[in-house]
Amino acid sequence: MKDRIQRITPFLWFDENAEEAVNFYIRVFDDARIVTTTRYSAESAKASGRREGSVMTVAFDLAGQRFTALNGGPAFHFTEAISLVVNCDTQEEVDHYWNRLSEGGDPAAQQCGWLKDRFGLSWQVVPVALFALLSDPDSERGRRTVDALMDMKKLDIAVLRQAADGQGR
Repeated sequence: MKDRIQRITPFLWFDENAEEAVNFYIRVFDDARIVTTTRYSAESAKASGRREGSVMTVAFDLAGQRFTALNGGPAFHFTEAISLVVNCDTQEEVDHYWNRLSEGGDPAAQQCGWLKDRFGLSWQVVPVALFALLSDPDSERGRRTVDALMDMKKLDIAVLRQAADGQGR
């Protein structure tokens, strides 16, 4: 992504570990980079209760999408009300992103491809094949896919296809 202003940028609020989170995310995604880091000045530190010179924001790109992480303090926390979706073409990609993003997080508490990473941010690791199965003109194939989907944590493309085909587990 060129260094241009993106019209809509997700802004992620962390207590004081924004830089650690961003470094984790850019290790997970191949097409990732830190764009800029800003630090609390004497004035902004005083106004926010943060330490002067500490990281205030980190702008970063993941797969062409710009994000900003803020060390804003303990006032707000992530919830499942928002999640980031990683669309995957292959099972190898599903496995990679699921395994990496769930390191130190809580993948077991979610279902249908959702997980919480170690920073509390929710992700959905989803094979694009799922959308084709769910929108199949044969509604029974879609229903069987949903039934299999509801029993999964990490999504398995082969199992979803088998379910759609009526080859239950």
